[in-house]
Amino acid sequence: MLAAGLSALPGNLVDISFRSKKLANILNSESLLKREYGVNAPVIKVRLATLEAVECLAEVPTTPPERRHLLTGKFTGCYAVDLRHPWRLVFQPAEDPPPKKRDGGHDLQKITSIVILDILDYH
Repeated sequence: MLAAGLSALPGNLVDISFRSKKLANILNSESLLKREYGVNAPVIKVRLATLEAVECLAEVPTTPPERRHLLTGKFTGCYAVDLRHPWRLVFQPAEDPPPKKRDGGHDLQKITSIVILDILDYH
């Protein structure tokens, strides 16, 4: 399980931090996770394990079931992975500004820390 707090987690391949202490507490408690997100709780745990197991954002699969994808609009510059439709786990690179490629896009090979922002239905 993830450690509580707002700072990056030591020992993870990708450093994971959280938008808020409340979100960190929910994601670190089996009972709070189930109470807050119901049927999505087991899927959330799997997606968090996936994010913890990779060395960089480029290694998070872009195909289902994870389906890492870049967001636009209100969440421009953020990414999401699928949970149970229509729910998504939304995160952003922790680096500010994120590493960029020559074409201006994010260099996913160099993004090694993220901030989990929310779990929501943004559709």
